[in-house]
Amino acid sequence: MNLILSFMKRNYKALVLIGVFALALWGFMPKSEKINAGANSDKDRLLLELVVKVLQNGHYDHFQLDDNFSKSLYDSYLEAIDPNKRFFIQTDIEEFSKYENLLDDQILNRDIAFFELTYTRLMKRMEEAQSYYKEVLESPFDFSKDEDFNLDFENQPYAKDKASLKDRWRKQIKLSVLSKIYDKEKQQKGIEDNHFDDEEEIVEKPKKKEEPVEIKSFEQLEKETRESELSTLNDFFDFIKEQDRDDWFSIYVNAITEQADPHTNYMAPDDKERFDTGMSGKFEGIGARLMKKGDLIEVSEVISGGPAWREGKLENGDLITKVAQENEEPIDISGMRLDNVVKLIKGKKGTKVILTVKRVDGSIVDIPITRDVVEMEETYVRSTTVEKDGKKYGIIYLPKFYFDMNDRKARDAAKDVEQEIERLKSEKVDGIVMDLRNNGGGSLRTVVEMSGLFIDKGPVVQVKNPPQRRNDGSVIDGRIDTHQDRNSGVQWEGPLVVMVNSFSASASEIFAAAMQDYHRGIVIGSKQTYGKGTVQNVAILNNFVRNTDIDFGAIKITTQKFYRISGGSTQLEGVKSDIVLPDRYTYIDVGEKDLKKAMIWDEIPPATYKPAASSNVFENVIAKSKHRVGQSEHFKLINENAKWIAEQRDDNIYSLNYKQFIQKEEELEQRRKEFTKLKDYKNSYTFKSLPYELEQMKTDSVLAKKRERWHENLTKDIYVEEALNILDDLVQISKQLTIKR
Repeated sequence: MNLILSFMKRNYKALVLIGVFALALWGFMPKSEKINAGANSDKDRLLLELVVKVLQNGHYDHFQLDDNFSKSLYDSYLEAIDPNKRFFIQTDIEEFSKYENLLDDQILNRDIAFFELTYTRLMKRMEEAQSYYKEVLESPFDFSKDEDFNLDFENQPYAKDKASLKDRWRKQIKLSVLSKIYDKEKQQKGIEDNHFDDEEEIVEKPKKKEEPVEIKSFEQLEKETRESELSTLNDFFDFIKEQDRDDWFSIYVNAITEQADPHTNYMAPDDKERFDTGMSGKFEGIGARLMKKGDLIEVSEVISGGPAWREGKLENGDLITKVAQENEEPIDISGMRLDNVVKLIKGKKGTKVILTVKRVDGSIVDIPITRDVVEMEETYVRSTTVEKDGKKYGIIYLPKFYFDMNDRKARDAAKDVEQEIERLKSEKVDGIVMDLRNNGGGSLRTVVEMSGLFIDKGPVVQVKNPPQRRNDGSVIDGRIDTHQDRNSGVQWEGPLVVMVNSFSASASEIFAAAMQDYHRGIVIGSKQTYGKGTVQNVAILNNFVRNTDIDFGAIKITTQKFYRISGGSTQLEGVKSDIVLPDRYTYIDVGEKDLKKAMIWDEIPPATYKPAASSNVFENVIAKSKHRVGQSEHFKLINENAKWIAEQRDDNIYSLNYKQFIQKEEELEQRRKEFTKLKDYKNSYTFKSLPYELEQMKTDSVLAKKRERWHENLTKDIYVEEALNILDDLVQISKQLTIKR
């Protein structure tokens, strides 16, 4: 959900903004302080100083280090490193509490004593916790005892001593084991029922005999589940052991940055690289997703279209044992961190890496792969067509507003959507659905350009710069910039429906708001979108320090707020749907409103713009849709399910007595069965890929399967069906939708 301004020559205002606090930082930074990569304490102290200065000089709001900051940081950090209160005990907290109002002073003095204390203690408590769970899982549980466990960790006190903490571990593990046994027993009951049905059928119609399925006793299931739980916890602690001191210090630094607002974050060097990859949707490497498996690394997916896929030798399930660069000796990666293995495998386009892998059949082979640019297909826009009552419609799904900060000529969301619209126009579609559900945002420039595809030239969004503080302490309001679509003409003038939900954020909200304010299309979905109305820039910390060979990472920092052209902010309030469709989150607060330190809602004067149609143009269409939704038994059931989900959120206490647990679960299961019809929904439409994609599928079976799965999901999507119904109604008034120029 990050709205990032790319640092391009064209975007000179962003450059000026970053430059202002860059100059301020240069005045403070050490000019000759040489730090070795191994000197953790010195490096961490300098990192703290860098981060605080960037926050103080660059954040939209005045970032102040005081006792309120210290108390909030103290709480946030402890919650981050021990969210379920499974490691620290009350005496630890009493010892830590002396720092509660001192962290602001510590940070200003480059003092990391609080971090050192909590980090050292956490490592000790984690080591002790391993003995707790191993001892707990040695013996069978007694599920006849009347005891319970509360999953409301946030409002629980810390365990008063080690004995209490050990008992908390026992209860939590016991609940996990009991829950899994219940699930296994349900599966067995299903198997038994199926076997009974099969036997009845055999009398009438002989079937091929199947291998008998072993029905296990409760004692067998309990023993198996304990063993599985032990393996799961061992894997968890193996992962924890892979996290080094720098990883934990990054959590501390992030707790500091998040005191400014939820979207101001510190990114360690590896995190920055992943962020860039996520924003652009591409990277240079072999094109494979990897996961840890024991001491080795498993290939979980060969990415369609990537170099490994094209060369056709690497397979899903292969275990990587060694990695070699061309003309170099291989490195045994047994026991190595996944991140470090990824670094060995990734590399510049055109270079070669040799992987030694163990096949599923046990054979060992060396696989040379020439690295190339890998595009993650699921990041990019895709479209489909569907016919309904003699009309053809197009659906464009955009997962995020992607762009490449370092290459303006590379593909981005605006250019790709423009291309998809042209392809849909060649298919002679009568209307378009723009699906922005779960789209967390991306590039501001990209969303402005994309909005311009649907409107004639004019303002799209207003951006407010931070207030200016004078030397005398007075404050003047920040400058307001209006981001315009400056290109005359409209690429798509026809009926438009914009689909959103509670997780459509940032750039998605800008687009939906612009279409709504211009009366260009109808916005449907959740009662409101996410509510993120802030703009972030990325500040590379090494730009502000001299004479070092250390990569300090970056800060994604909130520097501006954006507003609709009608004047209101989307911060907290989001974009209200023209037609609200009930979903599972209808009665739950999600999004920005649910985040601590979220910035406030406000408004500014509206921009000057000319709507594309009259303000009442959609009144009848909206009324028809609301009537359909109100009459729909399926939407009624979705609404009932949403109410039930909201009720269940406050139920955090679970019995550890087998009979009581089963009784409650069976009652809940009966209630859940009332909503099973939600899974049975299916429309009668056939969704088709466009001709260019059908050609690709002839040689790309992975892409074909992905599209088949997407189209299948669309047939089960009642929200898409209502979007198509709305397009039907819009077609009837299409003459009124002619763009005003």
